[in-house]
Amino acid sequence: MSKIERFEDLECWKAARELVNKVFEVCNKEPLKSDFETKGQLKKAALSSMNNIAEGFSRYHKKDSLKFYDYAQSSAAEVKSMTYVLMDNNYLPEDDIEDLFKKSDKTRKLTLGFIRYLEKK
Repeated sequence: MSKIERFEDLECWKAARELVNKVFEVCNKEPLKSDFETKGQLKKAALSSMNNIAEGFSRYHKKDSLKFYDYAQSSAAEVKSMTYVLMDNNYLPEDDIEDLFKKSDKTRKLTLGFIRYLEKK
């Protein structure tokens, strides 16, 4: 593993960024594009995951950092939960749904792995 000097080096942040990009992509498709409430909540959850990782990395105290990483992983779970709503209401094609599931799971798993790593340190 290469040295981590900035939040952009974190694999969990990179995965969260991919999740955000996918969320923004699907939010431009109808009928989600016109459902401002659902679209807004989905974007907020994805952005929360990515931004909380950055904020956690920037905290001075380890305890504070861990709190923000925990927020980040739970926000990724929120994206996954909302993806079920999108699927159940036929908002997106199956390939987009599967991609959202994969990207939210990857973000959450990498963030939880980073939390476990820091707790042992």
